[in-house]
Amino acid sequence: MKQPEGYHLAELNIGRLVAEPGDPRVEAFMKALDAVNGLGKRSDGFVWMMEGSGEPGTGNTETKIGGDPCFVANLTVWEDVSSLENFVWNTVHRAFYERRAEWFEVLGEQHFVMWWVPLGHQPSLDEALARLDDLRSNGPSERAFGWRDLPQAQLWKQRACSAEAAA
Repeated sequence: MKQPEGYHLAELNIGRLVAEPGDPRVEAFMKALDAVNGLGKRSDGFVWMMEGSGEPGTGNTETKIGGDPCFVANLTVWEDVSSLENFVWNTVHRAFYERRAEWFEVLGEQHFVMWWVPLGHQPSLDEALARLDDLRSNGPSERAFGWRDLPQAQLWKQRACSAEAAA
């Protein structure tokens, strides 16, 4: 998918924690959220991030999907594919991605989606979840896609991205 003129890249990544925030099993993940999110916000090409309450150590995990305290989402907007790809695979974020099995259940279905948004648009969680549903139901399209649909993205191949995230 080629980036249209006047658009940025939005991404949604969802996951279900193995335990509720506050449980020792997810403590290392929760403690790292502020640092990892802060790095993302300072990264070249970062545009916007869905925020939680701002309470230290919560990130946006307070934004529960379906009211489930363990089912959390990360929703961001980036200037372009290379900016997101660099943050995901070339920063400390990668180390936390590689440890995801410690903190998150395997969902067994697509849990990551990207799409183009007009400059200045901040997508809602409902909009993002609809894009994920579209990708799950209809496969990759201009409306919803994954890493493998972006020929310019290469690092996911080298960094052993899970099949569910690449699709």
